[in-house]
Amino acid sequence: MTDTATAQRETFLDRIGIPHSLRWGFVAVLIFMTGNGTETNFISPHVEAVLGSPATTVSTIISMYGVSVLVGSYLSGVLADLWGPRRVMQLGVVVWVVFELLFLASLALGSLPLVFLTYFLRGFGYPLFAFAFLVWVNVVTPVERNGKAVGWFYVMFTGGLPTLGSLYALGMIPAFGGGTGGETGAMVASIALVVIGFLIAQFAVHEPRGDRRVASAELSTTEVLTAGLLLTARRPKILMGFLVRLINTAPQYGMFIILPTVIADELGWGQSRWLIMTTLVYASNILLNAVFGAIGDKWGWRRTVQWFGVFGSALGLLAWWYVAHLVPAGSTWGFWAATAAGCLFGALLAGFVPMGAIMPALAPEQKGAAMAMYTTAAGGAAFLGAAVPAVVLAVGLGNASVVWAFVLLYVAAFVMVGYLKVPEDENRSAVAASR
Repeated sequence: MTDTATAQRETFLDRIGIPHSLRWGFVAVLIFMTGNGTETNFISPHVEAVLGSPATTVSTIISMYGVSVLVGSYLSGVLADLWGPRRVMQLGVVVWVVFELLFLASLALGSLPLVFLTYFLRGFGYPLFAFAFLVWVNVVTPVERNGKAVGWFYVMFTGGLPTLGSLYALGMIPAFGGGTGGETGAMVASIALVVIGFLIAQFAVHEPRGDRRVASAELSTTEVLTAGLLLTARRPKILMGFLVRLINTAPQYGMFIILPTVIADELGWGQSRWLIMTTLVYASNILLNAVFGAIGDKWGWRRTVQWFGVFGSALGLLAWWYVAHLVPAGSTWGFWAATAAGCLFGALLAGFVPMGAIMPALAPEQKGAAMAMYTTAAGGAAFLGAAVPAVVLAVGLGNASVVWAFVLLYVAAFVMVGYLKVPEDENRSAVAASR
């Protein structure tokens, strides 16, 4: 087919970075992740209240959930290589729904061991669904639009978790009577969104490469399953890229642990305003994910990540924490000032989007393995985000020390990004600089 014929077949969506053949898949991820994100901003205090468990125990439960998300994220990449993305997405929704129902039953029984087990196993669900679709996006998208495509994926991903998920919870909790009962009702209602997202992906996306093995036919199952780990062991840049992506959204998950109580109770703004704050903070992220994908494609992926993603997010995180504590507690104007500072963090967090283009470019002959490590890091951010406050609080330091621990991780990421140079990116940056 000629270039002219290909160009004639391109749609507006293709040109802005959304492969037209996958358009409904992006919608499916948004709806699925909205269901998955419904509980995000109240799960810690909810489990504490229902089980009467101390905060340290709940932090451990959520940290182990992060471990399952990390492992599930790696499996999403290598299983997509092995089976094709669609089958992995099917597996993800089954795992999510089954263990969400069992988790809710365990809470009703008041069994701490069952809550621990079922929540841990449910953690495999969402990365299998969402990150398998990201592999599909990378298979279909031309390299020159890869940054934009990854940006649009994160528009949908973050649009659901936590943004629309928080908004959904804001409506569902009072609809089911408020309190812990309302929170339980909201989690039950979230199952419907997860199922709807799956049905859209299953029946509205017909792109054929999603049903086929991505990895080369010459590779054995063992070679496919271990490719990402071996690649990371052999190439330091892949390891550094993995660590940068791991650090990327870890503070987001860490804030979900320490801020609900701080904002709602200690600073006197209540649960509803905390949910409103979260919705607005990550709405700012949604608005700029695609923008920073495009900036990365034009200005350079590495430079965008280093200055907007790493440096900018560190400043935004400090602003969110300290503005909230400097304004008068409980005041309306103080709430909006703190929310504006949070929105700065949310917006600049989008500067990490080009990492999804950098990772496969670091190993162009093993893109599937590189993406497996990228998705592992993306899921592992939930573990790191929960582990940092668990460790910091366990040694007797306060919430402010948790924030500074994340800032130090951003310092390390800033240094590592400087080494992540790929030819496509450097050539693009040189052209942009000359203009």
